[in-house]
Amino acid sequence: MAEDKQFDILDPFSSVDLGIADSADGVKGWAIANREVIQPVKRFFNEMIVGIDTALNAVPPSIMLLLLVLIAWQAAGRRVAILVGVLMAALGFLAPNAWGLAMTTLAIVVSAVLLSFVIGLPLGVIAGKNDRFEAVIRPVLDTMQTIPAFVYLVPVVMLIGIGNVSGVIVTIIFALPPLIRLTSLGIRGVNPSIVEAARAFGANPAQILFKVELPLATNTILAGVNQTIMLSLSMVVIASMISVKGLGNEVLRAMGRLDAGKALVGGLGIVILAIVLDRITQGMGQSGRDRGHRHWWQGGPVGLLLRLVGKA
Repeated sequence: MAEDKQFDILDPFSSVDLGIADSADGVKGWAIANREVIQPVKRFFNEMIVGIDTALNAVPPSIMLLLLVLIAWQAAGRRVAILVGVLMAALGFLAPNAWGLAMTTLAIVVSAVLLSFVIGLPLGVIAGKNDRFEAVIRPVLDTMQTIPAFVYLVPVVMLIGIGNVSGVIVTIIFALPPLIRLTSLGIRGVNPSIVEAARAFGANPAQILFKVELPLATNTILAGVNQTIMLSLSMVVIASMISVKGLGNEVLRAMGRLDAGKALVGGLGIVILAIVLDRITQGMGQSGRDRGHRHWWQGGPVGLLLRLVGKA
């Protein structure tokens, strides 16, 4: 055993050991000894990812392309629908396996965004209504957004292992803060006089939240969802370092082999997915007046179908 160094006021850091590394080893030992505690969580995440991935890959590419175009048309209008159709068709023609890899990547992103929404929306609402909770959670969110993305890989792999589950958990940690922040901002941005009017008419706190505050904060919350999606896609390549499948893994393998073709396929595929998801979520954040109609079902393919049924 090495002898302890004598404390030096001019160089205190080399003579003081707080035992942080030993503590990390202790966490690793706990994770190994308590794998049965972690397995149910891992199983839930895995079943969710596999279910979404299987569903997306089970649909024939032409049908999935049509569905994406219809969703884009309903959410953001005809121009975005045409753009989505052209971009997704181009993605499919990048390589024979590009579509399957894109669907796997989309499954990872959708899983991460859904779980981020389930976690982030309630936390954002609480932060928007409680100043003390917001003050506590703010430095935590600052830390989550400041730590380099690679740092998240170590503790997650140590606790969960490698694979898609770890990739989704890492992505959630990295992409969650904007959703919490913007949900809180949206709730705090609701005009207090509207809330007071609703309270004066006898609305209880739950009615005020679901019928007044959340609807008025929808655009801000959807901006947070958009940011979460973009950050989730930015983690695709990094998460592939822990054996997460999809386009990110294609880019990583291409980097290891200096294969420019595979790198181009993976990189362009990620960019196309990012543009498609960004345009769709931005369209969802538009008001009915911006889209030229009052309600969402009065436009797009749903509105067209309702008009045709009305004329029949």
